[in-house]
Amino acid sequence: MSKITEDKAVHPLKKRGSMSSISSHEFWRKDIHGRNKDSVSTVSYTDEPSLRDDVSRLTVQMENTYQLGPTKPFPVATVNHILKDVLTNYLQKEEYEPELCRQMTKTISEVVKARVKDLMPPRYKLIVNIHIGQSSSQSILIGSRCLWDPKNDTVSSYVFRNSSLFALANVYAVYFE
Repeated sequence: MSKITEDKAVHPLKKRGSMSSISSHEFWRKDIHGRNKDSVSTVSYTDEPSLRDDVSRLTVQMENTYQLGPTKPFPVATVNHILKDVLTNYLQKEEYEPELCRQMTKTISEVVKARVKDLMPPRYKLIVNIHIGQSSSQSILIGSRCLWDPKNDTVSSYVFRNSSLFALANVYAVYFE
């Protein structure tokens, strides 16, 4: 292909947003009759992002680490101290009132979650459950069931009592492979 013919073929494609690879890569192949044929490849592009481009930007592709266990264990003793500290500070002088305790469970769970996240090893997922109830000579049984790996997953728990209420705090740490 001559230089003039090549320039004429590439010029309109450049205007529309396509680039030809004639100048940098030329491919030669033989047709059935033994004559050489040249092929031209083009790449099209647009300046306006499409919806598909936005979706592909939102997904994060991570490479496999082949890591089957945590690099360091979950700090159960430290989390127990955090639970004791938070429950004692928030509930020591409180009296049981249903609406107040409802708000306190939300507040305490967020505070515990924030403090535990600061010392979390990577790839652990947290679940924080807080139960607050009235303490008046009745009994209560609170149970939980989970499907987990006993080598990597763990739970930390603390029970607080004062004259009018009790509180149970559980922090489940589940390793995400």
